[in-house]
Amino acid sequence: MPQNYVPIFLFVAVVGVLIPLTLVLARIVRTQNPHKTKLMPYECGIDPVDSARGRYTVRYYIIAILFVVFDVETIFLFPWAVKFKALGMFGLVEMLVFLGILIVGYIWIWKKGALEWV
Repeated sequence: MPQNYVPIFLFVAVVGVLIPLTLVLARIVRTQNPHKTKLMPYECGIDPVDSARGRYTVRYYIIAILFVVFDVETIFLFPWAVKFKALGMFGLVEMLVFLGILIVGYIWIWKKGALEWV
């Protein structure tokens, strides 16, 4: 039984050696010349106008969460499309119910104004 774990232990040992080795090698090779301009955050060629620790509005996070929710829910359409003929009328009705709930949720979120960027 322990002989089955030998490749795993070898892999962990190789990784345990290579990670510190590459970090030390990179530190030796790179130049040590910190400068105020080099340490500034880069914003598409524009000088930063505010702190990098600035706060984002909650609306940004709501939009992001809504995107993930609707994106994940639409992923359920792909397996249904693959097995469409095998599922028959039952699968069609179930998917229409699913899409109905999805559309009602989208309209409700739209009416609440959660999709406004202002």
